[in-house]
Amino acid sequence: MAFLIDGYNLLHVTDIFGAAGPGTELPRSRLALLKFLAASLSERERAETTIVFDAAGAPPGLPRTLAHQGITVHFARRHSDADEMIEELLEQRTAPRALVVVSSDRRVQRAARHRGATYVDSSQWYAELIAARRHDDSATQASAKPAGDLAPDELAYWLREFDDSITEEDTTSPFPPGYADDVADEE
Repeated sequence: MAFLIDGYNLLHVTDIFGAAGPGTELPRSRLALLKFLAASLSERERAETTIVFDAAGAPPGLPRTLAHQGITVHFARRHSDADEMIEELLEQRTAPRALVVVSSDRRVQRAARHRGATYVDSSQWYAELIAARRHDDSATQASAKPAGDLAPDELAYWLREFDDSITEEDTTSPFPPGYADDVADEE
């Protein structure tokens, strides 16, 4: 699915902030958002994702377009704001029905609806991305664990490796050796 994202609108609803470093906080936070998206989207989704950032009053030398790990990044330098550029991109789209517009801005949502594109509120989309990442992380962790029981010879090997003083008798009692011996002596 192709995504058209209102960049600062999405950044505003996240808890993503750029790490300390040179430059101002806004470019670092923007980069942190792009890194988050690159890590959250598949390679195919990244190739079909466009994110638009406002660029009014941007410093000289800021490009109008760049790519970040497959994601197309636009800075709305020649537009009054990102919303205007998003509307223009929607108008240029030949198949807007295959597009999901991510923005909480009602103006952008109306433009998406007018062109037949799907739209989703930025906070909802971000929450869904976080949930998907958690699900993927837990699935990855679960798949990393060995499945099934050890064969008796494997169990014996590992028992010898970690403690050669363990005997068959020691493995049948759930209590450590010597547990409650003092109670038995009192009787």
